[in-house]
Amino acid sequence: MATPVFMPRQGETVESCLILKWKKKEGDKVSAHEPICEVETNKAVFEIEALKEGIILKIFFKEGDDVPVLSTIALIGQSGEDITSFMPKETSAPEIKEETENIKMKKPIASSKEKPFVGGVASISPRARRLAQKEGIDISKISRGSGPGGRIIERDVRNTLSKLQKIIPATQTSSKENFPGPVKKIPVQGVRKVIAENMLKSLQTTAQLTLNSSANASDLLSYRKKLKVSPPETGLQGITINDMIIYITVKTLLKFKALNAYFLNNKILEFERVHLAFAVDAPQGLMVPVIRNAHLLSLKEISQEAKRLSSACLQGTIQPDELTGGTFTITNLGPLGIESFTPVLNLPQVAVLGICNIQLKAIREEDEVRLAPYLGLSLTFDHRAVDGAPAAKFLKELSLAIAKFEQCFKEESNK
Repeated sequence: MATPVFMPRQGETVESCLILKWKKKEGDKVSAHEPICEVETNKAVFEIEALKEGIILKIFFKEGDDVPVLSTIALIGQSGEDITSFMPKETSAPEIKEETENIKMKKPIASSKEKPFVGGVASISPRARRLAQKEGIDISKISRGSGPGGRIIERDVRNTLSKLQKIIPATQTSSKENFPGPVKKIPVQGVRKVIAENMLKSLQTTAQLTLNSSANASDLLSYRKKLKVSPPETGLQGITINDMIIYITVKTLLKFKALNAYFLNNKILEFERVHLAFAVDAPQGLMVPVIRNAHLLSLKEISQEAKRLSSACLQGTIQPDELTGGTFTITNLGPLGIESFTPVLNLPQVAVLGICNIQLKAIREEDEVRLAPYLGLSLTFDHRAVDGAPAAKFLKELSLAIAKFEQCFKEESNK
C-alpha cells in the first residue's frame, strides 16, 4: 500500500512550510531516509526524507507552494500501485492544500453534525479567517464557500481579494513599467515575507521610543585581553565582546523586570527568567535564536550556547522552537561600524538593545582630559509598557556594569 509523505510540524508555532525544491520527481526511485525535497519554515530550511524504499507515485504540491503542516505532499509505493483512494474527487491535487485541519488526501466530507451556515454566514477555516483578518476582508460578503458544506476556505478569501484588487486598478503594479536597464525581481516569500510582516506589524502596533547612551569600554576590552591569554583548559579564550555584553545585560535585566516582559493587549507579563534572544545575520535573512535561562548560565556557558545557535542559523539547521520564547533581544551592529541606530521591537517583547561600535571619547578626570573607548548603546522600548525613566535607569545601570565588567563578573561568579 502506498505510504503518504507528510509535511512535518516544525515546532508549535509553525503552521505551514514553503516547498523550495523537489530533489525527486514522479517515477523516481528512492531509498529509506533519502531526502526528497527541501522546505522552508518561517525561519529555517530543512529536508524531508522518504520513510521507506519505493517509487515516487505522486507529488501533490509544486515548488513555491505554501503547504499547511501535516498535509500529504507525496506518495511512495510500488510501480502500478492503485492510489485513487488518496486522490481528491472533485479538485485537482494541488487544491487540497486549502484544507488544513484534515490531512487525509481524500477531499473532506462535511460531517452530519457540521452546521455550514450560522445566521446567514458560512463557517470558515482557520487559515481563511486569518487571511481575511489580515487583508481586511468582510467574510459576511462571501455568501458561500467552495469547501465542504459551503465552508469558506483560503481559496475563497483569495478570490475575493483578487476581485477587489481588479476594482481598484491603482493597487496593481503595471507590467509595462520601464526600468533603467536589467532588473532582478525577487518574490517576497518564506523568511523574507515573515520578516517584512513582523517588522511592519511591530512599528504599526507599538509606541516605540529609542534612547541612546554609551558606556566606558576600557575595562571590557582589558578583561577580553586577559581571557585571550588565559589557560586553554579554562575554555575562556574564545569568549567575544558580544558574549560579555550578553552576560552583563542578562544580569542587569534581573534588576529591571519591567524590561524583561511582554505587552499583550490588556496585560503586561513580567518574567522572572531571562530568555535572551540575539540577532543573527543568516543567509536566509534575519534570525533571532534564544538562549534559554540565560540568567542561570556562566559567561563560558553563554558563549558556548551563543556560538551553537549562531552556527545553526548560518547552516540552516536551527530548530523553530529555538527561535521562539525570547523575553528580551540584543542586536549588535557594532562590528559593521554603526555608531547608533533604532532597533525594532521583537513582539511581544517590550524592549530591544542595540549594540553599536566603540569610539574614542574625550573624558575629564580631575584636571586632565583623556581619550577613552566608549561603547554605543541604543535601547528601543514600548512606551505603552515602560516609561522613559525606568528605561533610562536600565541603560545607566548597564553602562556602569560594563564600565566595571571585571568587578561585576567576579562578584557574580562568587555568588
